[in-house]
Formats: sequence, C-alpha cells, structure tokens
Amino acid sequence: MLSTLTAGIDVLPGRPLFVIGCPRSGTTLLQLMLHSHPRIAIPAENRFLLAAYASRCDFGDLGDRNNRRALAEWITGREAGRFTDLGLDAAEVAAEIVDGPPSLGSALDIVFRAYARRFGKSRWGDKRPGYFQHVDVLLRMFPDAQFIHLIRDGRDCVASLKAMPWFRQDVFHAVSMWREAIDVGRRMASRLGPDVYYELQYERLVADPVEELTSLCAFLGEDFHWEMTAPSDVARLLIPKQHRWHDSIGTRRAGTWAGRLEPWEVGLAEAAFGERLIEYGYEPSDEARRPNTAQLTRYARTSTHRRLAQQKAALRDRWRSRHEPNPVHSLLPAEAHPAYC
Repeated sequence: MLSTLTAGIDVLPGRPLFVIGCPRSGTTLLQLMLHSHPRIAIPAENRFLLAAYASRCDFGDLGDRNNRRALAEWITGREAGRFTDLGLDAAEVAAEIVDGPPSLGSALDIVFRAYARRFGKSRWGDKRPGYFQHVDVLLRMFPDAQFIHLIRDGRDCVASLKAMPWFRQDVFHAVSMWREAIDVGRRMASRLGPDVYYELQYERLVADPVEELTSLCAFLGEDFHWEMTAPSDVARLLIPKQHRWHDSIGTRRAGTWAGRLEPWEVGLAEAAFGERLIEYGYEPSDEARRPNTAQLTRYARTSTHRRLAQQKAALRDRWRSRHEPNPVHSLLPAEAHPAYC
C-alpha cells in the first residue's frame, strides 16, 4: 500500500470525473489508464457512493456533528461498501468528514480526495459501469463533474457478460443493458454538452491508445502522458484480487463475439440494437439467425420490466428528495486547500 501524501499538491484539484458504460465495455482498462496519469486517481469500484445517496435521509441534519459522525462511520465501516479497498485509514477519513461541510456530497468528496492524496495526486475520479443509470444523481452531488462513456460492440459486451460468474441474469437482460447505455448516452450528449460528456470506443482505444487518450485528455483539460498507454503496473495496486474479472491488460478481445454467442443470440442483439450498431461502425453479422417469436417476446418483456423498474426508482428518488434535511452537493472549495490537498 502506498503511503498517504499530504503535501506538495499546489494546483487546482480539477473536476471529478466518472467512467461509465455498459458492463464489460473495457471500463477497468480505461480506469487504469487514467490512474496512470500523474494528476488523476481512480479507485476500484466501490459500493458506498450510491448506497449513501439512497440512505441520505436516514442520517438526519448533517449540520449536527453527531449525524456527520454516523454518516462517516457508515461509509468507512460497512464491509459491503468496499471502503477498505481504498487503502485509507478509516479513522482519519471519518474525522475529516466530521470536520467537513454538512452535505452528503462533501463527505463523499472528502473520501475521494483522500484517495487521491494517497497517490500524491490532485484530481479524483470514480468508475462503475452502472453509473450510466445514475448520471443525474452524480450531478446532484458533484455539479461540475465530467463523464467519460466507453462504448464497445454490444455483441462483445453481451458475450462477455454471459461468461461472468457474477452476472446472474440472462442474455435478454444483457442485450437490454447495452441498448439502455447507448440511449442514455445519446440523451446525455444532447443535454450536457461537449464540456461535460465524452464518448470513446473501446476498439479504437486499444488500436491507437495514444491518439484516443490524447483526445480524452484534451476533454479533461489535462496533458497527455505516455504512462497512460502502459497501465499494467498499477493494476495489482488498484484492483483487489477477488474482484479481477477484467481481461488482462493488453489483450484485445474486440470482435470475438462470433465464437461466443449462439446465432439466435446474435440475431436478437442485432434486432434490438438496430441502427445503434451501424452508427458506431459495427458491421452486422452474416451468421445471425432471426430469433423466434418466443425469444422476441421475452426480450420485449424484459426490456419493459427494466424500464418500469427504473421509472419506479426515479419516482422513489424524487419523493426522497422532498425530505432531504440538507443540500446534497459537495460544499468543498474547488481551489486547493491545506485540509484537503
């Protein structure tokens, strides 16, 4: 574990950045590339950020130090939240939260800034593919955030998801997930604009990392560094062994779906994705077989069920928002500050 560095960062922290995308799109590879940048730190996937937001009303008025202490202990003490994967001193971080501003975003901001300090860096990010479903939540907590959407051939994503031991759903859910991610990205691009939202494709990233990462750094307002093209050295530091489901760094598994999906699964994916594949330059397959009526019906039901579940979750969140005792956005100063840099 690297030692905590608390001095020497005298530049602006920079805007938070979030890596999103359909699961199995290569987001772990991109996370490692970004963490290899001398100013950016992005930890392994956590389970406390969204959970803290969902539970925000349970902690009462964060203007009360005791309530901030309860929140801090909840973030740092829950095994399910994976805080220990950050390699931070829980007591130190909890003390910072108690002494920090009274908002949920501030508490989470303190955690991620502490993680960046651990590596002597000034800018933090976070990576979790499913964040594509929670962009509005992330913007509520971090209004100046930037989003990087990594897109991979949907058929490769579906094939890879099927092979993952942690993916307990079926191919119909996997197909729905990729389509949802693409459609969310379309809405984000239109609503948020080019200063907030950026897309890049996995296939181009692994084929020409220098060009793609140079463009990405320009979006982030950062200089490109060659270390970003060889991130394998940081993988064992950032990704806990029990969570290493990603492909080995440097492997290029683009286009391998043909040998991993049944012909009807390819046909289902291509029918569901429609023009979305073509728009990103992914060629239709000659091997696809049209799914039967039962398969198409099951996909339609799955897609509808997922959409209704997301709508219900959004309604619940709006109800909770009416009962928030505090603002949720981070109140930490954007400029460098001795307590957080």
